[in-house]
Amino acid sequence: MTKEFLLYLAAMAGVTYAVRMIPFTLVRGKIKSVYIKSFLYYVPYAVLGAMTFPYIFYSTGSVITGAAGTAVAFVLAFMRKSLLIVAALSALVAFAAGLVLV
Repeated sequence: MTKEFLLYLAAMAGVTYAVRMIPFTLVRGKIKSVYIKSFLYYVPYAVLGAMTFPYIFYSTGSVITGAAGTAVAFVLAFMRKSLLIVAALSALVAFAAGLVLV
């Protein structure tokens, strides 16, 4: 068990290091292309969204309650509410939807 964990940890550390160091070694000058700069700016947000968004629907054990919380989060975010309000109310709605379904 510990051997597997250390192997996974080493692989994760290697990949993380490689992703951060490859651009430094391949790109020597300043990037002037507006397209590449905007692409590189949004990559972390896209990756975070791609990793997080699918899990939202299965985090409560029911796709319906996850969808209810997600819908509330989208509406509140569209209304430009703070992150704390969005997270708290979407979690509360998902919890309440779970109680209603039981």
